[in-house]
Amino acid sequence: MSPDQEPSAAPGRPDRPAGTERPLRAHARRNREKLVAAARAAFTAADDTVPLDGIAREAGVGIGTLYRHFPTREALVEAVYAAELDDVTASASALLDTLPPERALRAWMERYAAFVATKRSMLNTLHSGWASGRLATPATRERITAAIGTMVARGARAGSLRGDVAPDDVTAMLLGVFLSTAADDEPERTQRLLDLVVDALRPPGSS
Repeated sequence: MSPDQEPSAAPGRPDRPAGTERPLRAHARRNREKLVAAARAAFTAADDTVPLDGIAREAGVGIGTLYRHFPTREALVEAVYAAELDDVTASASALLDTLPPERALRAWMERYAAFVATKRSMLNTLHSGWASGRLATPATRERITAAIGTMVARGARAGSLRGDVAPDDVTAMLLGVFLSTAADDEPERTQRLLDLVVDALRPPGSS
């Protein structure tokens, strides 16, 4: 048996030490995390379909381990998408803990841009899965808008961001930026547009 295989407990083995199931579950969890991390990196970097055996190799496991955790490409894509969405929404509060609200918002936009870039390489699989019902449709826009709302509200209380802006309007502006620059090979253009979005959210007369 190769080191990356995850044997399940055999029922009825009297010589099996008690409590050995826990390390096996931890081992399986680590392998799953490594697979998701490798897939996230691969989907972000690739323009075409990513070979699953390459993801397994990058994760340091066998292809059999990948299929035990993710029986289909859709299952792996769904796991990567969910992990990315969790990270991008959770990062709003983390940034607010260390930065002023307007700077936290601008830094969060960078994280959101990375999420959108990863999502582009998975769109065909996601759309087919959502359309067929094989994948659950996540409340992506609602969660993104809630994260934006947290930062805008904090900035409004601090006086560094406008308090009369609907968070969903900010989401729409950001989606417009990412859509309009999707085919560009000019990352600096995206940066300029994100700076303009933040400027539009500052109170009139602020520097």
